[in-house]
Amino acid sequence: MEKILFLEDEPTIREVLTEYMRMKNYQVTTASDGEEALEYLKNSGARAFDMAILDIMVPKVSGIEVLKSIRKSQPEMPVIMLTALGDEKTQLEAFNEYADDYVIKPVSPIILLKRMETILRRVKREKPERAGLVIENDAYQAFYNGKSLELTVSEFLLLSALHREPGRVFTREQLILHIYNEEYIGNDRIIDAHVKNLRKKLPFNCIRTVIGVGYQFQREE
Repeated sequence: MEKILFLEDEPTIREVLTEYMRMKNYQVTTASDGEEALEYLKNSGARAFDMAILDIMVPKVSGIEVLKSIRKSQPEMPVIMLTALGDEKTQLEAFNEYADDYVIKPVSPIILLKRMETILRRVKREKPERAGLVIENDAYQAFYNGKSLELTVSEFLLLSALHREPGRVFTREQLILHIYNEEYIGNDRIIDAHVKNLRKKLPFNCIRTVIGVGYQFQREE
């Protein structure tokens, strides 16, 4: 079931289009202003939504600004801009921020659904398989065969540091710097606890203990 973020400030339009989307088995999260949409994007994680449909003229933060935020953090997410504005300047602004489509209101719900279906089908066809371990540093997320590993920030930073230089042996002190910079005061054995938790979450054993030194990342055989 594809997850849709739908930003629209007009209650009637929001309710009608949401109902049509849900009839097509889309899981819809609605926002009535740009700040609310940005909060959903921030708190739901980088891969929480499969598509965004954004009205441009909304309160607080415009749909264009939400689009810009998406392109910085989730550049592959397809986005349809929805607005009553029909001027060329507004359309160009949306396309310059790499909107996938631009729909003028009032829009037929059936036409919108068809456009959504077409774009999602294209994205699914073009999207490469996420086989094996994938680290997305900008999103602070790790995936194995497309499934999120649900790591804490500290666990992610530790795994990312090891994964970047496979074969290199890191001391506990070096790993502490990768996670906490110079702000951590305490026992370096906290790294052992993070490694223990990581090993429980990783589907294969890729972190090797080097006795007397620290830890090393080993690629999956």
